[in-house]
Amino acid sequence: MNLDPLLILELAALGLSTGFLAGLLGIGGGMLMVPFITIIIGSRGVPPDLAVKMAIATSMATIIFTSLSSVRAHHKRGAVRWDIVKRLAPGIVIGSFIGSLGVFSLLKGSYLAIFFGLFVSFSATQMFLNKKPKPTRQMPGTAGQLAAGGFIGFLSGLVGAGGGFISVPFMTWCNVAIHSAVATSAALGFPIALANVAGYVISGQSVQNLPVGSFGYIWLPALAVIAVCSVLTAPLGARAAHNIPISKLKRVFASILYLLAAYMLYKGLTG
Repeated sequence: MNLDPLLILELAALGLSTGFLAGLLGIGGGMLMVPFITIIIGSRGVPPDLAVKMAIATSMATIIFTSLSSVRAHHKRGAVRWDIVKRLAPGIVIGSFIGSLGVFSLLKGSYLAIFFGLFVSFSATQMFLNKKPKPTRQMPGTAGQLAAGGFIGFLSGLVGAGGGFISVPFMTWCNVAIHSAVATSAALGFPIALANVAGYVISGQSVQNLPVGSFGYIWLPALAVIAVCSVLTAPLGARAAHNIPISKLKRVFASILYLLAAYMLYKGLTG
């Protein structure tokens, strides 16, 4: 698979848009990246089953860079709840390893595509509903946050997302202010991505017929282009998050997610 000018342009556009969304909504961009990377590498001869897995793994690898870039911008504004990060991170690492190293390598790409589609549909619905929590609800204790972190990490490993679609609703449900939840989710993206990437690399070592430039399930040329571009726009998204009402934007984004979920469900059911 040659890295031709059109391919570079497609990956750059994807990186710029997902980087901005990563900073704006506290997501790693995986929800947007996975369907598009699946289309991009699938159209260049990679079998559908393998294309889905490589898209999930490559998407997760880019989150290492977008999370660092966006969390720096959020931290400058004092929005990151580091106390929550410390309690959720250990469970996230454990859950991520179980998801990416074990379950991911055993499941067919078509099953992962169906799971991804259903998961994104659920996340989009949560964004649309925008339910308000009970005013007395708070974050659970250390054990509860360890368990929640494990669940977030495990799901992230299966769908290649930074966990923002679970962690942001979870934190706002526990009455963490929305801007703090978005910023804290960006910080959590780093341990999620790091643990999952290690799992994808190890589990992909035994896979045959990977494209040139692959490192386990990760396709390094796509990682390089998307990471460089997303790092440029993630701070812009983080800045915008503190200046605009997010509720309307969430609904527009949720509408896009429904379309992408429908595509991934189609790929999974026909694959």
